Amino acid sequence: MVNLTEEAGLPVASAEVKRLNLFERYLTLWVGLCMLAGLGLGKWVPSAVYALRTLELGQGSQVNVPIAVLIWLMITPMMMKVDFSSIRDIGKRPRGLLVTLFVNWLVKPFSMALIAWLFFRHVFAGWIAPAEADQYIAGTIILAAAPCTAMVFVWSYLTDGDPAYTLVQVSVNDLIMLFLFAPIVRFLVRGASSLSVPFAVLLYSVISFIVIPLAAGMILRAWLIRRNGKVWFEETLLPRFAPITIVALLATLVLIFAFQADNITGKFFHVVLIAAPILVQVYLNSSLAYGLMRLFRVSHAVAAPGALIGASNFFELAVATAIALFGPGSGAALATVVGVLVEVPVMLSVCAACNRTRGWFAFEGAK
Repeated sequence: MVNLTEEAGLPVASAEVKRLNLFERYLTLWVGLCMLAGLGLGKWVPSAVYALRTLELGQGSQVNVPIAVLIWLMITPMMMKVDFSSIRDIGKRPRGLLVTLFVNWLVKPFSMALIAWLFFRHVFAGWIAPAEADQYIAGTIILAAAPCTAMVFVWSYLTDGDPAYTLVQVSVNDLIMLFLFAPIVRFLVRGASSLSVPFAVLLYSVISFIVIPLAAGMILRAWLIRRNGKVWFEETLLPRFAPITIVALLATLVLIFAFQADNITGKFFHVVLIAAPILVQVYLNSSLAYGLMRLFRVSHAVAAPGALIGASNFFELAVATAIALFGPGSGAALATVVGVLVEVPVMLSVCAACNRTRGWFAFEGAK
């Protein structure tokens, strides 16, 4: 089981103080600084940035090598935290998990496609060209089709969530993502925009950014626990990966903004417009999940993390997939990056709402 106190960067003795660590609390600020650094690189050393942009894992794969390496450094430690053996406990309290899966896979990507289509095709039609609208719709769909993995443990911690159940929710979502992410993205992008989605490229993305780090994380977790024990693995080893993950995330953002330099500087207003449908879908899906949890009399310790999983996104995977499909300078990649910018303040507001409404779940027999 993940040590949520360590995950949130707090000493065990102060576990009752619900606070994010310095990096998590100011993630939006760090993203902003990375944005400035990336824009500077894109404008001052365009030849070096171009060289990095053109490095691919294989001819025609469109999987950028620097981004892929950084994503592996980010995601593999996250996957090492996931204990898939916890899935065997699903039958004990299935309601919360069923609600989470319903919202994540039957509501969230489809509602995002509809909301993005309405905003970019109609509400913002006077400011956004049709070709740009296609790109932004694709990016927001990719973002919504990737349920959050790592940060969910932080949000669960802040709402006094059940850590074991949160682990089950994350584990099951990760397994489902292996099979549903690619077909859902392809179906919705093609249906809501005029863009074509090469299945081969999408498959490369799933293998590169889900299968490889997931397999590596599972193998390393099993081997290291067998060799040194679970306590050492969770309390000594995993915390050592935190700086690597953070540096990889920030370096990825710098590269993304460097690749996007011309796009962002010429369309900064579009960043604000892209944020609007993302915010709508976050609050819509978190409210739906939370309301269904109460309707089915699920305990607050399960309901709050479930609502947060339905609201947040696996933005590392989304950014990498958008780059692989449409290129690092595309509007789709820009839309996924906007998701990173709004992630922390929005999710903190959802955490606060869950904590304020804890009394709504004060009923007997909660499951």
